[in-house]
Amino acid sequence: MQSEIESIKQRNKRVEADKAWETSKTRRIIIAVLTYFVIVIFLISIDVQHPWLNALVPTFGFILSTLTLNYFKKIWIRKNIRK
Repeated sequence: MQSEIESIKQRNKRVEADKAWETSKTRRIIIAVLTYFVIVIFLISIDVQHPWLNALVPTFGFILSTLTLNYFKKIWIRKNIRK
């Protein structure tokens, strides 16, 4: 019984850590930077003028979408989860 409780506690710690990572600003920044550089490489490969500048548009789109997700999540929960 004690080992089962300990196992559940360890699982809960992993789940909490995963949730913290999923909602962290660090994760968003890393994804934004990686997105930016992948888009720059793509734009360079298709010979777009000013790839470093043009890659900012989708990167800012990603950042904006992550900032608004919490707002829409709260609305969705309010409308779809019965209390």
